[in-house]
Amino acid sequence: MLSMKDIVRDGHPTLRKIASEVNMPPTEEDKQILKEMLEYVKNSQDPELAAKYGLRPGIGLAAPQINVSKRMIAVHVTDNNDVYSYALFNPKIVSHSVQRSYLAAGEGCLSVDEPIPGYVPRYAKVTVKGIDLDGNDVKFKLKGLPAIVFQHEIDHLNGIMFYDHINKQNPFQPIENAIAIER
Repeated sequence: MLSMKDIVRDGHPTLRKIASEVNMPPTEEDKQILKEMLEYVKNSQDPELAAKYGLRPGIGLAAPQINVSKRMIAVHVTDNNDVYSYALFNPKIVSHSVQRSYLAAGEGCLSVDEPIPGYVPRYAKVTVKGIDLDGNDVKFKLKGLPAIVFQHEIDHLNGIMFYDHINKQNPFQPIENAIAIER
């Protein structure tokens, strides 16, 4: 079971690398890593398990965050009572809206221990393709919080941290024509 000790922190070189594609079909080891990533995200949202194992709550995790430089992400997020629970190999954003959105409260990250205030501009809608744990090609359209979470995790695969998107001169500068997402 993954725990906070497995998560590398800001400044670790793996977080700034472009992760490698996962060869298909994935190895049993890659499948196991991805399963454990999804398990961490789910467990971290269970107050009892989080307290017992000292897990910081998260809604997404990318393999580089556990020092595995491969294109794998796990997301488990609830939005308007819909649960988006995915473990994906080689996820890609294949299309996105022109309109932007951002989390009104800002973003956080399991690899970043301190809060970094500011708005993180994201696309309001994205279409994501990837391969699930069973080897199936999947494609889905996302908006709102799930769209933001997928963009955050896919950024990790490209060595990009959420705070790279924040306006350094004016972190809370309104983002033109963007939708504020409350969490």
